Amino acid sequence: MKNLIAVAFLLCATAVYAAPDMDKYNKSCAVCHASGAAGAPKTGDVAAWEPRLAKGEDALVQSVANGLNAMPPKGMCFDCTDDDYKALIEYMAKAAE
Repeated sequence: MKNLIAVAFLLCATAVYAAPDMDKYNKSCAVCHASGAAGAPKTGDVAAWEPRLAKGEDALVQSVANGLNAMPPKGMCFDCTDDDYKALIEYMAKAAE
């Protein structure tokens, strides 16, 4: 059931959100998510993102805003909006192409 929810979330997110701002990704998210540093789920690792996506979009955005574990508040993207975070999360959670 969780897998179905995660897949549904990704399909809906793809339809709703624009492409992420890759400059913001490269300046902030990629620092940890490209390599998995400090336990960050790697970009494109669907299995690592599944349990996070199961928490729901609002919970994920709150985690970014407040910081979680080794991730600092706002994920070091201080000019990102909630919509930016949503698009970046969707980008990172998709399977690598």
